[in-house]
Amino acid sequence: MLRVLALVTGAAGFIGSHLADRLLADGHEVIGVDDMSSGANVRPGVELWEMDVGDPALAGKAAVRRPEVICHLAAQVSVRVSVADPLGDARANVLGTANVLEAARAAGARKVVFTSSCAVYGVPDALPVPPDAELRPASPYAASKVSGEVYAGMYQALHGIDFTTLTLANVYGPRQTPEGEAGVISIFTDALLAGGPTKVYGDGSQTRDYVYVLDVVDAFARAAGERGGGRRLNVGTGIQTTDRDLHTLVAEAARAPDDPEFAPPRLGDLPAMSVDPRATREVLGWEPEVGLREGLAETVAWARERNALA
Repeated sequence: MLRVLALVTGAAGFIGSHLADRLLADGHEVIGVDDMSSGANVRPGVELWEMDVGDPALAGKAAVRRPEVICHLAAQVSVRVSVADPLGDARANVLGTANVLEAARAAGARKVVFTSSCAVYGVPDALPVPPDAELRPASPYAASKVSGEVYAGMYQALHGIDFTTLTLANVYGPRQTPEGEAGVISIFTDALLAGGPTKVYGDGSQTRDYVYVLDVVDAFARAAGERGGGRRLNVGTGIQTTDRDLHTLVAEAARAPDDPEFAPPRLGDLPAMSVDPRATREVLGWEPEVGLREGLAETVAWARERNALA
């Protein structure tokens, strides 16, 4: 991809800040949009617009700067919050996405890369889930992600704006923190480094597909180019890891006891999930390169350094 002006929503957050780093390293100019409510990782070299993605002023600003590509990562990401406050979730994720697409139209953008979640698949018929599987959203959050993809397809048909949907497995890595809604890896990591208790829900047999954040941003960087137009593509490893095995791996990386507490299973948690990335490999030339042990070592090292500086 030739040098472009890219706009990244959620650019101060966990994944968005890594994506901004990658785009800058690739020689692109980056505008970051973030309300700074869930992260402060604004990277040097990013032109920051401190605003909510639902702010109607976004389209006017985009019309002036005219980004070629918009990577839309800003979102309300908690399933539980979406169940408790479905209207708030819809404002952030449905109206916010519509506003970002309208900004893309105003800017004359070539493409929008839309961030989705494996939650859209619900309880799948088989694992790993292919990207053309039936969508079965079982929460307002998942429904909002399906809605965003429908909106993106509509803007492509109506206004000629290309899009790719990247459906993410469980993303982990440096800059993810356990405050608020966070991945289980960051929660385990901080607790084990502090010598505190950890908790596994159910019998520990629940599985997830863990993909390292730098692999994820590589998929975004590739999708921002010409390939993958109009496609939903999975970004994951296709490998299932149980909660109990994950705790063991994090404990090993943290050099901490592997002795979690067990709690009753949480209502609504899926028993198993992994996504099939083969189409992503074929379309984008992408595949995950960082194994779970290596990624956990990097994540724990970052958390240890952050805690030492706190």
